[in-house]
Amino acid sequence: MSVKILGISAFYHDSAAAVIEDGAIIAAAQEERFTRKKHDPGFPSNAVKFCLDQSGFSLAELDAVVFYDKPLLKFERLLETYYAFAPRGIRSFVAAVPVWIKEKLFLKRLLREELAKAGDGAAGLKLLFTSHHLAHAASAFFPSPFEEAAVLTIDGVGEWATASISRGSGSSLKMLKEMKFPHSAGLLYSAFTYYLGFKVNSGEYKLMGLSPYGEPGSDRVKKYGGLIRREMAHVKADGSVWLNEKYFNYATGLTMTNDGEWERLLGLPRRLPESELSREHCDLALAVQQVTEEIVLNMAAEAKKLTGSGNLCLAGGVALNCVAAGKLQRSGLFKELWTQPAAGDAGGAPGAALAAYHLYFGGPRKPAAGSDGMQGSYLGPEFSDLDIQLAVKKHKAVSAHFADPDELCAAAAALLADGKVLGWFQGRMEWGPRALGNRSILGDARDEGMQRRLNLKIKLREGFRPFAPSVLWEYAKEYFDISAPSPYMLLTADVLEKRRNALPPGYHAGSVKEKLYFSRSDIPAVTHLDYSARLQTVHRDTNPRYWLLLEKFRQRTGCGLLVNTSFNVRGEPIVCTPSDAYACFMRTDMDFLVLGDRLLDKRAQPPWRETKNWKEEYGPD
Repeated sequence: MSVKILGISAFYHDSAAAVIEDGAIIAAAQEERFTRKKHDPGFPSNAVKFCLDQSGFSLAELDAVVFYDKPLLKFERLLETYYAFAPRGIRSFVAAVPVWIKEKLFLKRLLREELAKAGDGAAGLKLLFTSHHLAHAASAFFPSPFEEAAVLTIDGVGEWATASISRGSGSSLKMLKEMKFPHSAGLLYSAFTYYLGFKVNSGEYKLMGLSPYGEPGSDRVKKYGGLIRREMAHVKADGSVWLNEKYFNYATGLTMTNDGEWERLLGLPRRLPESELSREHCDLALAVQQVTEEIVLNMAAEAKKLTGSGNLCLAGGVALNCVAAGKLQRSGLFKELWTQPAAGDAGGAPGAALAAYHLYFGGPRKPAAGSDGMQGSYLGPEFSDLDIQLAVKKHKAVSAHFADPDELCAAAAALLADGKVLGWFQGRMEWGPRALGNRSILGDARDEGMQRRLNLKIKLREGFRPFAPSVLWEYAKEYFDISAPSPYMLLTADVLEKRRNALPPGYHAGSVKEKLYFSRSDIPAVTHLDYSARLQTVHRDTNPRYWLLLEKFRQRTGCGLLVNTSFNVRGEPIVCTPSDAYACFMRTDMDFLVLGDRLLDKRAQPPWRETKNWKEEYGPD
């Protein structure tokens, strides 16, 4: 008899569900893709329903439902923290405790009530709870291609743990070392995210993207870095970090930082959201990025020391810091590195299910030969040609149908080569925060104006934010200094020297805008300020149609890569359905849309009429 398990993460941010059978992931999706609420924290009703429908399992057929957290341990941390910091934080305590008493302390009852909405059988379900960091570690190790590995998890906080080192071997996973709240590399990074005017648990990647605008080696970057290390965060050789709570407010307050103390220390007031970015802001972003990289590298070295393994698996929100992960890979500390594509809290859903299968039910593990167990991360909903036809009919849209994928990809490649921007909607939706060629917006990376157009006219977001390339794996080394595949867009690599343009005199003294629009290489739309790129290598066996599109573009232009950004606008979750895609296409400056086998020209579509204020609904991310 096979073992069928549903994993759930919920009630903090990025709620998700995943279903596995005998250790193989069948389906996984975040709730935000269905509700259209970015980082939706609610119970993932829609994601659960999708996972059950995709697997064909009823609730009654499941052997267990596993939650990614232990709420009683988390409540213990809440009470002990308020006690330790009393009388500070009384406002936060009064706000938080009623919610805990009403909902989270009675989570079993709440889970059964919510699951009952998905079908019969909820009352008799076996409910299991795994620790937060065990769920993260399981999500990283069990789908990895390694028989054994060190596992490093770094995030804000779970129950008590903020970072952990484990060792995975076969179907076992053993926790070796933990760092505990309130000391946290993830919360340190989120505090700087907040102080620089971005949204916590959402804008950390903006902070990472801003950091290359700082001036490496400058007196100001050195000053900020020294102040962070001396006064705010003491970094130890094993990667553990001690945070001076004088500067932080997250333990008992309603904000991340004690702004007055930061301003006195740094000589820089907190940046208000959406306000102008100064050189000081950029240098501060670079300083904390460098501190974070030091922490990650030290933790990885400690993991190597404790396990002796040549392989490393990464999970937790900090694992999505692809700049740090790229430097870790290039350090040579480990022979192989693998990161869970949904490394943040959403990854806790499959992680909880996998932990239960291997550690509770004793299920065997069979690593996928030469690859991993994530199936290219294409684990979400897919839509038939009939679904697409009905969406086209609903919107009275005009489309051309291509029966031959070769002809479709050739036509799309010709449009891209002509400077057009395409929405690209194919197959199963991606799992995790990155669009990997099934829900993507595409453009020509050689076009000097492409980054500006995509940011301001299509994504409707800040101009400084970089874009990633999708590159044919067979030609990746013609563009980037890369030694291993990066199928999940989770690593950075340097653009080769031969493709770079030299910086002009006085470049580092320029403003953010002056730096932004200097063409740094012959693929300017994907070359960041430090000559790096967060790349996705595209492989024929995992996504043959996307590979074919890139190959047709290469045959036409000699260039084997494209700009690939997620199919959404700022503040909107990545599109899920054909109607989501059509609405995003019509609201923005995209030129063409490919829905499955159908090509739609913006000029041929009927006038678009809005039924809601979507810009206000999505808001800043």
